[in-house]
Amino acid sequence: MILHKGEALFRQGDPCQNLFRVKSGLFKVTRLHENGNMVLFNLLYPGETVPHHSLISPKEAHGTAVAMMKSEVELVPAAEWYRELREDPEKVMEIALLLQEKVRFMQTRIDHLTVGSPGERMDLLKRWLGEYAHGATLTDLLTQEEIGQLIGVRRETVNRLLRSQD
Repeated sequence: MILHKGEALFRQGDPCQNLFRVKSGLFKVTRLHENGNMVLFNLLYPGETVPHHSLISPKEAHGTAVAMMKSEVELVPAAEWYRELREDPEKVMEIALLLQEKVRFMQTRIDHLTVGSPGERMDLLKRWLGEYAHGATLTDLLTQEEIGQLIGVRRETVNRLLRSQD
């Protein structure tokens, strides 16, 4: 299945009747809180099977995943996934490895948030995204607000950092 930039893979509250293997591209996952705040809380990249919180048992989608560029995913019917999980002990190890990779990604993201200056954090984000962006710039993929959420600064600081790099 091909999704183009801006198309949703799943939406917050969806029942997750399918899981998805990201073959190519990138997705941002946002969550709308009851108070109206929209927060970017995850990035999905090739090799992941998502939603992560539904890998072992079904649960409605925690957020909305939107393609950041043309992306390809493989649809995996949830009933088939859970049947395989019950029948094939190797599937458990596959899920453990998927979750381990995501924990390592999150550790890297936390490390990036604790590095010195906002400029250094922005450079680390650019470098990481560059591995998957196929030449797209940071601001082609994310808004200034989203960049700020990922590097722990306000949008105004992101704006200033972007201007200083021109």
